[in-house]
Formats: sequence, structure tokens, C-alpha cells
Amino acid sequence: MKTILFWDIDGTLINSGGAGRLALTRAAGEMGGRTVDLSSLTMAGLTDWAISAQILERMDLSPEPVNITMLLDLYQKHLPASLLESRGDVIQGILEILQALQGRDDVLSLLLTGNIEPGAWMKLSRYGLDVYFSGGGFCDGTFERNAIARQALAVARHKVGAVNLDRCYVIGDTPHDVRCGQSIGVKTIAIASQRYSFDDLTACDSWLVWESFPDPARFMAEIEPHGLPVA
Repeated sequence: MKTILFWDIDGTLINSGGAGRLALTRAAGEMGGRTVDLSSLTMAGLTDWAISAQILERMDLSPEPVNITMLLDLYQKHLPASLLESRGDVIQGILEILQALQGRDDVLSLLLTGNIEPGAWMKLSRYGLDVYFSGGGFCDGTFERNAIARQALAVARHKVGAVNLDRCYVIGDTPHDVRCGQSIGVKTIAIASQRYSFDDLTACDSWLVWESFPDPARFMAEIEPHGLPVA
């Protein structure tokens, strides 16, 4: 029985340096024909569809699917250049953990992200992390992270067959990640950040909360009751 890790992207795997906000600002400007200030817009933990709906409302446009799709198509067009211009990086400790997990036949790493799928792969590819994942749940046509969690779990079952929920973990950095993991009955690991503190995430009843990612040996030791052996 495999251990399944469902990874969030922004704030968990990478810090894109504001590339997503920049690409959405450019997309909104192109779509509406005027500059739209998104500096105060809360995005952490929300799906691209939910974020797009808020942007459209600021533009006095209806947040209906056709408009959301149009905005996100423009976002995809602007994202590659925005990623190159922004000063982002991989979250400390992540690369070492992913490298340690790579090639193990007892662990499967999937994505569980509010990003639309093309945007998710663009972000991961920019930082060389795309090679560590084999699909997952993405925000394509939905506002709710819980729906994405169900999609990711279905992908895991398709890939490995029987899934033991007690060996499945959602790893993220916001209360939204914790709640979506709880919605599918799996364990949650929350990583504290400037936006959501250790205490904030503990208050959400996350199964485990870390101030930052530990070294690979400790990571593997803590995510299973008896520890994952270091390969």
C-alpha cells in the first residue's frame, strides 16, 4: 500500500514572487482595456476560478464561466513572461525532500492545487519541479478546493488501485488546504508562513503543523506512524 502525498503549489512548493498576480493583472488589463489594481486582492488558498470571479467583479463584469475562461486564457498567455520577470524561488527544504522521494516505489506524489492545470505546470517547470509529480487535482472549471481534493483522490485511486486514507496526506500552507484535506478524510500537514502562522494552522486542527519543512529524514519519519524508511 503506497503513501500518497497531495501537494499544494504556491506557498508550499514555490514562492513565485508574485508572478501569478502580475499575470492576472496583465490579463485583466487586456480583457477590460484598462489597468486593474489587484494589489489588495486576497489569493492565498483560493482557486484560480474563485480569484478570477473576484477580479471580474472589480471590472464590473459578470463572473460567469465564459468570462472566467476568457480571463484565464489571457492569464496563461502572460504567465510565462511574468514568471521570468518575478524573483521567485523554491520553498526551503522542498527540493531535498522531493529528491529523496523520487524513485521510491512506496510513495506517490501528486498535486492538489487551486491552479488551473496549464498554469500549475508552467510554475513547476519554471523552478524545475515538474519532474517530481505525475498529475493530480487542478482548478479546471470549479470554485471549490474540496472538489479538487476529490479529483486528486480519484487520480490516486486510478494510479494505484486501493488507497488507504490513513496513508494519504494533503500538504499545504493555508486553512483552505487543511479543510480540503479534511473533506476527503485524509491527514493534513500545514506549513506556517507570514500569512498563516503556526497558531493559525493549529487552530484549523491540522494533523501536523510545521514552522518550516524539516530535512528529508525527519519528514519521512513523521509522516507515517512508524516512519518511512530512508531509501
